[in-house]
Amino acid sequence: MATNNLTVAERIALCLKRHGVTHIFAQSLPSAVILAAEAIGIRQIAYRQENMGGIMADGYARLSGKVGVVAAQNGPAATLLVPPLAEALKASVPVVALVQDVERDQADRNAFQELDHLTLFQSCTKWVRKVLVAERIDDYVDAAFTAAASGRPGPAALLLPADLLREQIVPSPFRREAVLGHWPLDRLRPRDCDIERAASMIATAQAPIVIAGGGVHASHAAGELSGLQDEASLPVLTTNMGKGAVDEYHPLSAGVLGALVGPRSLGRHTLALVEEADLVILVGTRTNQNGTDSWRQIPRSASVIHIDVDPTEIGRNYEAVRLAGDAAETISALRSALARRDLSYRASQRDKMTARIAGFWRAFDTERQSVAGSENSPIRPERVMSDLQQVLTAETTVVADASYSSMWIAGQLRALSSGMRFLSPRGLAGLGWGLPLALGAKAARPDEPVVAIVGDGGFAHSWAELETMVRSKLPVLIIVLNNGILGFQRDAETVKFGSFTTACSFADVDHRQIAEACGCPAVRISDPADLPRCLERGLREEGPLLIEVITDADAHPPISLFAALDQAA
Repeated sequence: MATNNLTVAERIALCLKRHGVTHIFAQSLPSAVILAAEAIGIRQIAYRQENMGGIMADGYARLSGKVGVVAAQNGPAATLLVPPLAEALKASVPVVALVQDVERDQADRNAFQELDHLTLFQSCTKWVRKVLVAERIDDYVDAAFTAAASGRPGPAALLLPADLLREQIVPSPFRREAVLGHWPLDRLRPRDCDIERAASMIATAQAPIVIAGGGVHASHAAGELSGLQDEASLPVLTTNMGKGAVDEYHPLSAGVLGALVGPRSLGRHTLALVEEADLVILVGTRTNQNGTDSWRQIPRSASVIHIDVDPTEIGRNYEAVRLAGDAAETISALRSALARRDLSYRASQRDKMTARIAGFWRAFDTERQSVAGSENSPIRPERVMSDLQQVLTAETTVVADASYSSMWIAGQLRALSSGMRFLSPRGLAGLGWGLPLALGAKAARPDEPVVAIVGDGGFAHSWAELETMVRSKLPVLIIVLNNGILGFQRDAETVKFGSFTTACSFADVDHRQIAEACGCPAVRISDPADLPRCLERGLREEGPLLIEVITDADAHPPISLFAALDQAA
């Protein structure tokens, strides 16, 4: 498009292109912006349910390294952006929301679908502004991307009155050329004296460990962390969001911990590494409830070093040596400092530690064999994960819905390389977000396989996006674990109250027919012998596939909440 006398909508489209935006998740609103964006080659991924576009943008951002962009109309569509933006805020994912607002001269007159959107978004974004002056549109778009991608990443919202979008403007004499659509936007690191202090603590520690969170992925720091793991002979555990930060077949990798410490879990063995630690190195983790099993796992006797891009997270729950900065830059500096220190003691302990961790993995595999290798029907979810493991590659992105689906991938699958991605909604853990996360991930990496694992309860929230997947040519392998019940809700209520409510049980649903009605090939499996063939098909063929697996309603992941119940069984 010509650059003279453009409309505000056209200026926005050009700004988006300058920031490297190639996809907008939208429902053709604000129409003026979407038409202008499509005219210059930016692709609209049109979702069906108004609360799903934000999650697609989230999944896209997590995997692409670019800021996700979602658009919505004022009123109901805007209010349905709140849950996904809140997820992005808690999970530190950069998303820019472009929200149409009522025309400026209609404000405060009860216009159709008018709402105080500024107040609406203040609780679920890092930054929200309403543009009133056309000539400043470039300033505001750049500010939104800067807010989303800088510091601790998160969502930003830009409110755009409908009449403003149609207004024509001439280019500003203050030319903007910055490209702000990638993240992390800035890579800051701590002071040298703080790096040196941390390096000394690591070199002299008797039993140090690393707990890596999602900030490792956000910083693209997996390579640096793997280098630190090797050079300083450090055992590494991860949180749910940190899964894949290190190769879980590395002899010093001890898998996911958090709440996964019940019977038949790896965590019941590896927990000892944390309990015995004299130094805990936290990398890119918020030390939240799930990641620390309700803050019970880091011993009070241990010293703590905390690396995080958000200074306010350091010391929130555990007093720590503060290394405020980008994870990749900070670990790189730590590695340089450690290279000048005597690490002979750490090296001398390596064989003993690797043998111990290998024993943990063997014990875990032995204890879960009865379920992971079960030939019974209904099928155990552990058997599904065991067979899925055999067909995964390091390039496969594994996406899970909230609740048990997330726990199955965190605790049963094993990362094949450092940087392998496992996505799940862990900021607020909204049910039904697995499929839209997967579609966003597929849009980010269209040439690599994506598998989504969802429960029948969560999948009901997002069935309609099967049509989005087919129409938008975003082929994903979807595994629906159908046990006919809201498993976590039932089990949690049973543990706490001795019974569960009627809302937990479902009528029988044939998800295969739903998928086929949307144009997605599907199979329904009740015999575990059929799993390998179908999984192979889903990950090797170019098109989408839904595999509905009839699973054991009594199965649940080995989380601490149910440990006493499982031990008594």
